[in-house]
Amino acid sequence: MTIEQIYREESGRILATLIRLLDDFDLAEEALQEAFTAALAQWPAEGAPANPRAWLVSTGRNKAVDLLRRRARFEARRGELGRLTGLAEQVPEEPEETMLSDDRLRLIFTCCHPALSREAQVPLTLRTLCGLSTEEIARAFLVPLPTMARRIVRAQQKIRDARIPYRVPSDEELRERLEAVLLAVYLVFNEGYTATSGDAFIRRALCGQAIRLGRLLRVLMPEQPEARALLALTLLHDSRRDARAGPEGDMVLLEEQDRSLWHGDEIRQGLALVESSVSAGGPYALQAAIAAVHASAPRPEGTDWRQIAALYSLLLRIQPSPVIELNRAVAVAMADGAAAGLGLLDELELRGELSGYYLLPAARADLLRRMGRWLEAVAAYRRALSLVSLHAERRFLARRLAEVEGQVSEARRD
Repeated sequence: MTIEQIYREESGRILATLIRLLDDFDLAEEALQEAFTAALAQWPAEGAPANPRAWLVSTGRNKAVDLLRRRARFEARRGELGRLTGLAEQVPEEPEETMLSDDRLRLIFTCCHPALSREAQVPLTLRTLCGLSTEEIARAFLVPLPTMARRIVRAQQKIRDARIPYRVPSDEELRERLEAVLLAVYLVFNEGYTATSGDAFIRRALCGQAIRLGRLLRVLMPEQPEARALLALTLLHDSRRDARAGPEGDMVLLEEQDRSLWHGDEIRQGLALVESSVSAGGPYALQAAIAAVHASAPRPEGTDWRQIAALYSLLLRIQPSPVIELNRAVAVAMADGAAAGLGLLDELELRGELSGYYLLPAARADLLRRMGRWLEAVAAYRRALSLVSLHAERRFLARRLAEVEGQVSEARRD
């Protein structure tokens, strides 16, 4: 594994451990960067260590000591230096998986502390635990980059100034943080399942991290149906990972996927979890039930789209959202015909709530294509292309645009 891969896949977990050891978000982030800089200087010549993560944690701790020594207020922090130095021998002795699992839980509950604003909790989790850039997070939340940067900085300052404890909360405190923590895990998975930027359509390391966190939360809160439902949702979606992209990394739609590539073990686990949680009727349970309908269809034409549309209607009642309306409109189109779905999309477009969301014109384009309204489909595909940023999705939309432009040319020749 290259240093770049380790940074991409493991930096969040390493940072979580450094935050526990150093008890300082800013210092831990500086130490993380210093540790990877040292790795870039040493590993190519000396070879990678047998345990890269433990090496980076230990090196990061040592770099933190160096950073403190270089600061002007060295004398005032002598006690902290002594504590850090005393940890030098402890880090390698801790079982790695126990250390990392516990630290990820501690960090996610710290980021979702009720003293922090709700609008900052999930972005801070994505920034620290998952290593997403502030730009990626801003794009995921559809807010300007400077606004998101300020939210994250203020949240880090609040944790430091209020001395928010870095720990898993007591049983009494768990419920008040459950919603924010589940949302954080959900968005981590979503960013991995359909990345918002870059060359890769799927970021599997993020999906895996979200599933691991989901399993930990299920163990921590076994009585919470929404924790089980979220794990079910992520497992059912992740089961399709090998079929979602072609050999060149191009996006493959659900209806065109080779279902023999779906992972049956994850589907079985997911379906069992859906069965045990769907009666609660929470938002993750309903989304998991929708994923279960897809996973249970051996062929695309066997999908029960009426049931999916009904589940989206229920979801819309408890969690009103224009994105859920968009998904429901697509399900209605598959159940009752493209014209029915297109009417719903037109109503949604008139409201302007998704004016910058490329999936709305992309969905309209697909329905217009199915109806043979080629000129309108061309315009909708061009609109979608003007809004999309991910390369794999751009290539997919460009191919579809070329197809409908070909239909326009053919119709003109006739």
